[in-house]
Amino acid sequence: MGFIKAFTGALSGSFADQWKDFYGPAQGVSPTAVVFQALPHGTNSGIGENTKGFENVITNGSKFVVPEGTALITLQDGLITGFIAEAGGYIYQSNDPNSRSLFAGNGIFASTFGQSWEKFKFGGQPGSQQIAFYINLKEISGNKFGTSETIYWNDSYLDLKAGGMARGTYSIKIVDPLLFIKNFVPQQYLQPNAPVFDFADMDNQAGEQLFHEFVTCLSGAISRLSQQAKINDVDTMDFIQGNQDKFAVSMSEEINNTYQWQSMRGIQVQNVSVVINYDAKTQEILDEIRKDDRELRKARKLGEAYQNNMAGMVAAASSEALKGAASNEKGTMMGFMGMNMAQQAGVNMLESVQSQSNSSISQPTQSSVSSEDPYIKLTKLKKLLEEGVITQEDFDAAKKQLLGI
Repeated sequence: MGFIKAFTGALSGSFADQWKDFYGPAQGVSPTAVVFQALPHGTNSGIGENTKGFENVITNGSKFVVPEGTALITLQDGLITGFIAEAGGYIYQSNDPNSRSLFAGNGIFASTFGQSWEKFKFGGQPGSQQIAFYINLKEISGNKFGTSETIYWNDSYLDLKAGGMARGTYSIKIVDPLLFIKNFVPQQYLQPNAPVFDFADMDNQAGEQLFHEFVTCLSGAISRLSQQAKINDVDTMDFIQGNQDKFAVSMSEEINNTYQWQSMRGIQVQNVSVVINYDAKTQEILDEIRKDDRELRKARKLGEAYQNNMAGMVAAASSEALKGAASNEKGTMMGFMGMNMAQQAGVNMLESVQSQSNSSISQPTQSSVSSEDPYIKLTKLKKLLEEGVITQEDFDAAKKQLLGI
């Protein structure tokens, strides 16, 4: 028993004229609807070749249209008798040896459905009651979430347990309809004249369960991303805001590890749009870290700029003193005193060298000569001269002292 493919793709052309009667999805189905019963279409109430009518019976000659982005599944007493994932038109033939029960196509289902199909298929004879349902295979977006209380996670960037509130939307996709039907959809949605299984339905307890499981996994997903945030030297929330795609992957991994959405239910998280706000305590700690980080960055940059450049250090210190002089609470004099101190730094270095030189000349012991080589001191003085810290006259005077001439 099974189906014979009549055409591929949308119903059009000559088939539209020939197929006045067929099963198809109801008009105006919500984009968030996931499972909905196949209904008869046509001017003759769908009788046509189906001489026994449509009331929960699929007989020989019944025609089915499978639109793009949907799959068709047939059930008998809760058991799966047929599955079609290829868009097109099909004719049900229970006694034709060429009929097939499975049409998975050449897409993703061709390689993934084998195990699920063998596990759930029903190989008995067709009974008097069979029901056909459509399954939405498109990305189902607009699922809102939010935390009513503060959630906590281990934040690698802050190196502490952080807290905050999260809100946003996520989208999911049915990647294995057979697992989804057998392991997740409640039986009440797989009965004759069953209500539509819609994630947006507030009375859908199964959909509500997914929502709670999603929110439960937020902490783990944030912790995962905080490790990458630390590597990139940026706080966790800034990293997540700039990498929403990575957060979606993190959520998918966390949910699969915790609740086996994909391996047991055939559901996969596709996209997530999230906004997370730190609680007051965490924000205060982050502000302090950012302040300290700015000071460290500034000091590091100054150190790189002034390394081995005493003239630059003196000039910069003088410039800072001049800029602060006008706003100094004790008057401009204190500001200029700071500038003079900076300029004096170079002079003090010169005097220190000269003092050590005089000491080595006055006490020419073996240890002082070996540890305070006048040629090394002379090289240092030459560098100070080139950088403008000392004058030529200062250099010549120190040179004479060092060489004893």
